[in-house]
Amino acid sequence: MNSSDLFQNPLRRWGKHRNGKRPTVLVKELRERDRRRMLRHFLELEDSDRLLRFGSVLPDEQLTNYVNGIDFSRDMVFGVHNRVFRLVAVGHLAFAPRDETSTVTDKERVAEFGVSVSRSARGLGVGSRLFERAAIHCRNNDVDTLYMHCLSSNKTMMHIAKKAGMEIHRDYGEADAYLKLLPADPASMMQEALHEQFAMLDYTYKANKRIAVKWLGRLIGKK
Repeated sequence: MNSSDLFQNPLRRWGKHRNGKRPTVLVKELRERDRRRMLRHFLELEDSDRLLRFGSVLPDEQLTNYVNGIDFSRDMVFGVHNRVFRLVAVGHLAFAPRDETSTVTDKERVAEFGVSVSRSARGLGVGSRLFERAAIHCRNNDVDTLYMHCLSSNKTMMHIAKKAGMEIHRDYGEADAYLKLLPADPASMMQEALHEQFAMLDYTYKANKRIAVKWLGRLIGKK
């Protein structure tokens, strides 16, 4: 997706391929108020998807604890909503202090990225768009090393890592990948701001449409 696509149609709804092209995927920052939708997204993941996302098949109780334990003042969480205002993908960017023995970076913090995509939204490049958004946020916040840890059998994560040019290390069925990021510049700062602005417009449009549909349904039901 390039900037011209966004300016031509910032509220383009996705979910279907048009003219053989992938639909635009808008990635929005998630906040405290989004915990309920996030939890529903994770609870709807099948056991095989939970295994790939967390490295084990987490039961509902642990998924609930995970979502409730996310610190939005420290970490960044990004989401993608479909055309009916349902959260279908979540990317969690967790920050941690640099290991004092690390030879990879001399920055104060490093970041680790994890992503999950609902079955209905796969094959649209959603995971890659979430990763790109996470990477540019790291660049603009003085973090130059982005990590991913997953099972070696996680084809989606491996595809994202290879596409991004990450260095991958495999060991005993697991894989660690890291990407060195360029410093921030005016273009990266503007890019992140535009992405969030258009995602917010799309989010507001879908939220208002959902409210209007509910209101209209209730109005018709009273007649």
